[in-house]
Amino acid sequence: MQKKEEELKMKKFLSVFLTAALAVSMLAGCGSKNETVTAKVIDIDLTNEEYAFGVDKTQPELLEKTNAFIEKIKGDGTLDKICDKYFGSGEPEAVESAKLDSSKDQLVVATNAAFEPFEYTKGDSYYGIDMEIAKLLADELGKELVIENMDFDAVCLSVSQQKCDIAMAGLTINEEREEYVTFTDSYYSASQRLIVPSNVTTFDDCKTADDVAAKLAETKSSDQIGVQQGTTGQYYVEGRDRKSTRLN
Repeated sequence: MQKKEEELKMKKFLSVFLTAALAVSMLAGCGSKNETVTAKVIDIDLTNEEYAFGVDKTQPELLEKTNAFIEKIKGDGTLDKICDKYFGSGEPEAVESAKLDSSKDQLVVATNAAFEPFEYTKGDSYYGIDMEIAKLLADELGKELVIENMDFDAVCLSVSQQKCDIAMAGLTINEEREEYVTFTDSYYSASQRLIVPSNVTTFDDCKTADDVAAKLAETKSSDQIGVQQGTTGQYYVEGRDRKSTRLN
């Protein structure tokens, strides 16, 4: 599982870059006009995160059953098999969403399907680690699965308003989100890393997360740091997810 987690972490860093979270365009330095600029990862963990699902606070029974389900799929190898579909020899499986119908017994899942490999779409079908877990959870509960795709910063809010039962969107456990949902037990450990243009040398001498934070604290108003709203990347840049140097 450790090898899979390392692969999964790297996939996360790449997807974080693609969604403009913690993508830095700053202090580019000198280079030839013909130089091909790509992206590079600063190989330092900036955060230690635990992913979990966010359950409606008014449904303690759902929380209990979901925690039991997480323990089950971690213990019997099901979670490993799902991860292998995205990072090994397995084949990702499409997950279909039923239409919302209050007359039926449904599990309504809030997600932001733009975070591969945890949740994404191909056509009208959903794919990803969280989505496959959602399908198995709905089956375990004897419910029909409904997936509500929305902006990331609305995911926990929709659950707190009882529009959805559970948030499954690569969510990092934090105090701010706990105001809206009750988190399940963690099912995955991850971290954030900085991604910069390949010709940026600002962070090359950094050895620790504190070194990176100190460099970020030196940024000017003209420097640009891209984040996705409501994500751990935003929390980190704003200083809410760092133990030392803050930008604000």
